[in-house]
Amino acid sequence: MKEAKRFVVKVGSALVTNQGAGLDASAIERWAGQIAKLCETGKEVVLVSSGAIAEGMQRLGWVRRPNAMHELQAAAAVGQMGLVQVYESCFRQHGLRTAQVLLTHADLADRQRYLNARSTLLTLLGLGIIPVINENDTVVTDEIRFGDNDTLGALVTNLVEADCLIILTDQRGLYTEDPRHNPRATLIQRAQAGEPRLEEVAGGSGSSIAKGGMLTKVLAAKRAARSGAQTVIASGYEPEVLVRVAAGEAIGTLLVPNTTPLAARKQWLADHLQVAGCFKIDAGASKALRSGGKSLLPIGVKGVEGEFERGAVVTCTAPDGVEVARGLVNYSAQESRRIAGHPSNEIEAILGYIDEPELIHRDNLVLL
Repeated sequence: MKEAKRFVVKVGSALVTNQGAGLDASAIERWAGQIAKLCETGKEVVLVSSGAIAEGMQRLGWVRRPNAMHELQAAAAVGQMGLVQVYESCFRQHGLRTAQVLLTHADLADRQRYLNARSTLLTLLGLGIIPVINENDTVVTDEIRFGDNDTLGALVTNLVEADCLIILTDQRGLYTEDPRHNPRATLIQRAQAGEPRLEEVAGGSGSSIAKGGMLTKVLAAKRAARSGAQTVIASGYEPEVLVRVAAGEAIGTLLVPNTTPLAARKQWLADHLQVAGCFKIDAGASKALRSGGKSLLPIGVKGVEGEFERGAVVTCTAPDGVEVARGLVNYSAQESRRIAGHPSNEIEAILGYIDEPELIHRDNLVLL
């Protein structure tokens, strides 16, 4: 950890607000102070922060969080003003400048916009500016949501190729069981990101602890590991937690990558949260993709789900239901259905033309 230079730090609403009722300026000042200390030692920091909706609700005099999307977006728009003002003021006290960056998944799903976002963030870091990132709640829809700032933090980690993602929460880290229900649960101090058991101990999708957010943090660590980043899940109430983690102190749970970092283009493919369709592939095709480094050919496809056009991102699912890979498809859904299960030398006879012999070329495919 001492060798890490670039950090992405994610702080949740509980750590920057007064129990959800507006921003806690004193807490934000403490974060600014810790980040300033990291910058003094030559570290680069990108901050992913929640809190805009909570601040907007207070400014609007709303006691209860609304359910309607347009009201949430209005609260976010109002709250962003306060969030940026407080961060700018707190960092200025330490001689640091800040920049607000609002993102949606659509910004990262489009290759050109992905590269533009990356270039902007790297330029800001090069100028010694602290990017403060949040989801663009004012314009987001369910179809282009990240869903949570843990996921956003992981995607930003991949985007800027950070060395470490620090996720700060109200828990000490990841436990063997939910410590709120079992006082004998023990803290997992170190593990490999992506281990299936981690998702199990985080509670699974149907448990209360998963809804509380620990599962999203484990999945974020798994995603961050794709670009070679390690993840620390730690308590935001631990004194000087950022400074101590960056200095190598063992705090919380450290999740380390166990795979070779993906190349930039394949990282972009892996970062798609939504896919346009699905190819149900047979065992032979699954083996060829997993171990043979092969392209996906029509003959290995047993079913096509969804509606999509050429160039869309489509996932490939093995007979056991596990997603093996995803990539950019060479044919539309309608065309794919017609040629599925056939050898490539029959494509022209079936469609009347042939664009490519593969449904997905290996250069446009990433294993998961």
